[in-house]
Amino acid sequence: MSRPPINRSRSPSVDPDQELLQDAQRAPEGDLRAFEQLVLRYQRRVVANCRYITRDPNNAEDLAQEVLVKAFFRIHGFEGKSLFADWLQRIKIKHCLSHLKKQAGRSYVGIEEADVDKFEQLKDRATAETMADAISDKRLIGEVLDSLPSILRIPLLLCDMDELSYEEVAQLLGINLSATKMRIKRGREEFRERYHKLQTAGVAKDAK
Repeated sequence: MSRPPINRSRSPSVDPDQELLQDAQRAPEGDLRAFEQLVLRYQRRVVANCRYITRDPNNAEDLAQEVLVKAFFRIHGFEGKSLFADWLQRIKIKHCLSHLKKQAGRSYVGIEEADVDKFEQLKDRATAETMADAISDKRLIGEVLDSLPSILRIPLLLCDMDELSYEEVAQLLGINLSATKMRIKRGREEFRERYHKLQTAGVAKDAK
């Protein structure tokens, strides 16, 4: 999570999904074969992103399904001005952020609010039990991400997992650019520190 954001070429002329996308858009009603192929390409990543952004493993698959359904009903309106993957990504991010707002209910605190760290319900600190379950690097990364407060976790994920620019993250979260950069910087620092602590504790426990 400590690497800098990647500047990718987003030219729709090299979209690897272009052929399948066109087939899906031209398919007669009821013919889902091309869209199903697109789903197979992105389903696992969408599920993983939904799980990490919302910190809700129980609903990650349902959220991913809702994202893909939205994409299906909007696909005829996709004009190819961006890569299909980027278009799908934005549907996913907005859907997950909307889910977070709904889940917070009466005690909702916007992820852009400066005092969000004061709300303990937005934190899930690693415990001895969850640390013991971190039997693989992937699982350990998940534990560390879950331990971060939303104000740091979400900008960090959007930048380092979804590979959005600082400007794109700021726009999606409705915060200014300097705040975005600061939160991503803090998120990377917190991630490294917590990862190292859990990793060291896990090694020490295994040595006993």
